Amino acid sequence: MLTTTSKHRDTKQDSSCNIQPKKTMFSNLFFFILSVIIQKDHDVKPTLPPPYYFSSKEFSESDPLFHNEFYGTALASGTISEIHGQEMPSESVRALVIQILFPFLLAGFGTVLAGMLLDVVQHWDVFRNVTEIFILVPPLLGLKGNLEMTLASRLSTAVNVGRINSSSEKWKLIIGNLALKQVQATVLGFLAALVTSALGWILEEELIVNHVALLCCCSVVTAFTASLLQGIVMVGVIVGSKKVGVNPDNIATPIAASLGDIITLGLLAVISQVFFYCMEPYPYITYLVCVVFLCLTPMWVILSFRHPESQKLLFSSWEPVITAVVISSLGGLILDRAITDPKLEGVVLYSPVINGVGGNLVSIQASRIATYLHFHCPLGELPDDAKGCYCPCRSFCTTGPNGRSAQVLLTLAIPGHLVFIYTIYLIQGNPDPPTAVFIFFYLAAAFTQVFLLLGIVDVMVHCLWKCGRDPDSFSIPYLTALGDLLGTGFLTLCFLLMSLVT
Repeated sequence: MLTTTSKHRDTKQDSSCNIQPKKTMFSNLFFFILSVIIQKDHDVKPTLPPPYYFSSKEFSESDPLFHNEFYGTALASGTISEIHGQEMPSESVRALVIQILFPFLLAGFGTVLAGMLLDVVQHWDVFRNVTEIFILVPPLLGLKGNLEMTLASRLSTAVNVGRINSSSEKWKLIIGNLALKQVQATVLGFLAALVTSALGWILEEELIVNHVALLCCCSVVTAFTASLLQGIVMVGVIVGSKKVGVNPDNIATPIAASLGDIITLGLLAVISQVFFYCMEPYPYITYLVCVVFLCLTPMWVILSFRHPESQKLLFSSWEPVITAVVISSLGGLILDRAITDPKLEGVVLYSPVINGVGGNLVSIQASRIATYLHFHCPLGELPDDAKGCYCPCRSFCTTGPNGRSAQVLLTLAIPGHLVFIYTIYLIQGNPDPPTAVFIFFYLAAAFTQVFLLLGIVDVMVHCLWKCGRDPDSFSIPYLTALGDLLGTGFLTLCFLLMSLVT
């Protein structure tokens, strides 16, 4: 239920109609009078408000950012943008490509560096003696990507619909979401280590307690540190993109992913190596450090409770990220098995690349579809063009903004991967370039992964929206986890088929 006070009302004028609706809830008559005033400037005949002004679906636990009485409502013209006094910005295909291309390449180079780093650190002592770390890599990288890209998607949507124009509201939103992210990073880092230990126990039929403690300590410290660093960077990117007039939907999630992979993997490698050497002289150091970081969690919970939107997410956002950890761990099992098979030697090098690129592209599409839905229909209702049975043509063959972006993203997959393959070849300095057989199978695997993900995101985001769940918070963890599983699986199949052909 919405509440109101007569103090501290926002008196800023809207850019298009010089009116900013104020937070109040006296009666339905007030909304009607306000709509008359707004529509007078737009030369639209006023009508009574729709019957869903006070629907409980509008203000559920899944509307994390829009603490706004007009969330999910529509005036006579039927668009949310008119309630905010603004039109949803239109983008040409050229502008879309330009805005996506640079952060996409930047994110791709980040995954290339992550893959090359993993190819190097796999020979370190900790990776040789505690092989369960390979199972931990995909869920931990996926976890950090999920948290960063979900934060980026939520804040990007808030920027696009004009919800953080106020300085006080902006900082409340930022602090609340960063504190929430620290809670999630700590708890889920610990959970990822436990899942990894359980899977390693099942595979090896042996459980070493010191290895479990090492995994838990390294996972929690890595997740906590990387989350804090990347969260601060992402806030700067999103706020800065708004100031320079760039759509944050197109750049925030790829940059989040590019930073997430290389920073998280680098921290994991260094931290695990340090604690591995400290285990023998100081056997209780891993237990102590893990407990200290877990004890910081109540402080972050208190900070996140101070903002109503992050408080709601504190209770409602666990399902997708926990599910994503489990799904990504299955990809980690594949990676762990690939380490010991000579036929699958290149899986370690290329798995961060194919997983990262697929996750980046599908996250852009998820963020864009979520923004489109926020502008055009109330939570729980679908636009007319999305009703009925799903057809793949709707995702790729339509001329609407989401169809065009899907076409652009799918088109970028092939040339992007070619650039990344050649970059790896140049940096490694191999005397022999990649063979045509490898390039064919690799591109087939990458294209299939992105095609499936873009089809899945169209269905998933609309289904979540129809069920009353904000896709900015719920869709990206599922999608990136599926990207990790599909990418690792298809890449392994690629090397197996290549070994048969050659």
